Amino acid sequence: MMDLSASTFQLPAEASLTPAQKGVQAALLDFIATHRGDKQAAVFVLAGDAGSGKSAVLAAVFAALQHRARRRGDAWFGMQNKLVVNHNEMLKVYWALAAQDPLLHKADCEKPTPLLNRLAKKGERLDVVFVDEAQLLLSQPDPFNNFRGGDQVTALLGVAAVVVLVVDFGQVVKLKSRWTQATLDRALAGHAVVRRRLAGQLRVQSPGVSDWINAFNQGVLRPLPSRGVRVFADGRPLADWIAAQDRRVGLSRLLATTDFPFRVFGAKDWFVQAGTLRLPWDHINFTDRPWASRPETLHEVGSVYTIQGFDLNYAGVILGPSFGYDATSDRVLVDPSRFEDQTAFRRRADLPDDAAAKQAIVRNVANILMKRGRLGLGLFATDPALRRRLLALGHAAAE
Repeated sequence: MMDLSASTFQLPAEASLTPAQKGVQAALLDFIATHRGDKQAAVFVLAGDAGSGKSAVLAAVFAALQHRARRRGDAWFGMQNKLVVNHNEMLKVYWALAAQDPLLHKADCEKPTPLLNRLAKKGERLDVVFVDEAQLLLSQPDPFNNFRGGDQVTALLGVAAVVVLVVDFGQVVKLKSRWTQATLDRALAGHAVVRRRLAGQLRVQSPGVSDWINAFNQGVLRPLPSRGVRVFADGRPLADWIAAQDRRVGLSRLLATTDFPFRVFGAKDWFVQAGTLRLPWDHINFTDRPWASRPETLHEVGSVYTIQGFDLNYAGVILGPSFGYDATSDRVLVDPSRFEDQTAFRRRADLPDDAAAKQAIVRNVANILMKRGRLGLGLFATDPALRRRLLALGHAAAE
């Protein structure tokens, strides 16, 4: 059985929320108490970087609310609440959490499109909808996935008294779900809105590592922190290092930016090539177990589609061909034309600066992958110039 406290945002029994998280928890429960009878949706927006503890607060408040909604005699007994997330692997995590709590049900957590379609068909309304990774909600119609509304934030505002949005604009990975502060503000105009933000980094244990990753994803190469980041000259020793960490502390996996050919469906294996290393991409998992919790995935390479929302102890990240290096400016370059996830770039006529939006998506993918590891990050760059520069930084840090 998966150790949820070690592999997700769920806290172990002996731990507790931080003071900042407790403050958000109290504010959110007060907000629900104030607005749960409103005719027009009131919105609580919780923002923060990857690893800042947003999902832990969301899970704690949702569990507390569901306990009260199912406790006869409680003032909130009978409330109808849902938690939605537009990400298959994160949904599995919430299902697993529900399975460990007798007052939570698997059906409490689902993806937004089927929920919205069912509520519309039945003409029903909910008390509270919690949305994790709200930046993954569709921001335009998607008939292929059976969503024909304008956008899913607006749609959810029409079916609940309170909507709780957990959002990080640095984790947008598709144009069809591209949200910015400006587009979200437009969707929320006219609604009662409270905004809170969690700062800090609770996943990546070394602040220097988190700061280095943030700079990298702005194109800036800083000196490597004294510990927490290792650079490899080839993919094979990176894979060996990850395997060794997995044997030692568990929950260590290889990941890659979406720069290697793949197809979502079909029996054919698609491979990631990292120097002398050649391993298959992650496979669609139709079980309820998240990708990183299955032992066999140590011999695969994970993507943003299988690892987002999941914590690792060590992450080995392969930076694919879309990441390069300019020696003149000493900056990391991003080339979206080398990015293989072309569905992420499905054209949006309403985006004035398509090139900038594509660059942001490529950087966001790297940001998500590089911030998975609690204890350490290993890096291999397929671009020779970037690899040499990273190795030089690694040698300097070791001196």
